[in-house]
Amino acid sequence: MATYTGKTIVVTGASSGIGRALCLALAAQRPRLVLSGRDEARLEQAAEACRARGAEALAVRADVTVPAQCQLLISRAVERFGGVDVLVNNAGIGMIALFEEVRDLSVFESLMRVNYLGAVYATWYALPELKRSRGQIVAISSLSGLNGVPYRTGYSASKHAMFGFFDSLRIELRDSGISVTVVAPDFVVSEIQKRAFGPDGRPLGRSPLQEDKIMTAERCAAEIIEAMEKRQRLWLGSLRGRVGRWVRLFAPGLIDRIALKAAREGK
Repeated sequence: MATYTGKTIVVTGASSGIGRALCLALAAQRPRLVLSGRDEARLEQAAEACRARGAEALAVRADVTVPAQCQLLISRAVERFGGVDVLVNNAGIGMIALFEEVRDLSVFESLMRVNYLGAVYATWYALPELKRSRGQIVAISSLSGLNGVPYRTGYSASKHAMFGFFDSLRIELRDSGISVTVVAPDFVVSEIQKRAFGPDGRPLGRSPLQEDKIMTAERCAAEIIEAMEKRQRLWLGSLRGRVGRWVRLFAPGLIDRIALKAAREGK
């Protein structure tokens, strides 16, 4: 039997990008998937694709920035499937702009509400069910949550916050049977790039990345699932991320230059 056969997995931000790819990849194990996001039509399309691959799937429209909607999401999962075994906090938005060129400071609040507080709210409501199932929490952060990345001040800050919260929560839950896995992808082909806020607070509408030179969402999802199955503490999504984590201790300036080059070249 596969690891997640018959398990109830709640995935936020499941209508596109890494979240959708993750659900489709998990579907082959025949789990019970609860797909959450704000686009109801795209959610249902993703849920139907998961059903075609063997999963039971429920689409629940929910905005993670609203605590009551996070509560509803978990309630719907419990009502339909009897509990929650895994919570994947994947919902996120991006920002690509030089800080000094930002003209709408509300973008920083939006980033924190979606990327950080959305994960906090969903986790808080899911926690009693996860304790009962001795389940898993998976937090999709970013390498920019470990190292600052230029043009992404607000995004990096929100992903740093995720690391602080989930690393602290892991310690609090050490005797509960719940594992906490923090995932830190490098650049990934995803609609989050096109939807990222620019300096005027509006979505860019295009990806600034060289998408043929970065990881696909499907490959990222496959590697995340491997980390989930092993209940790893941390998954780093690239060699430069793994090496950079240690090099930064004795050559931080070098890592700054690498980050600047990667951001400018989009790969």
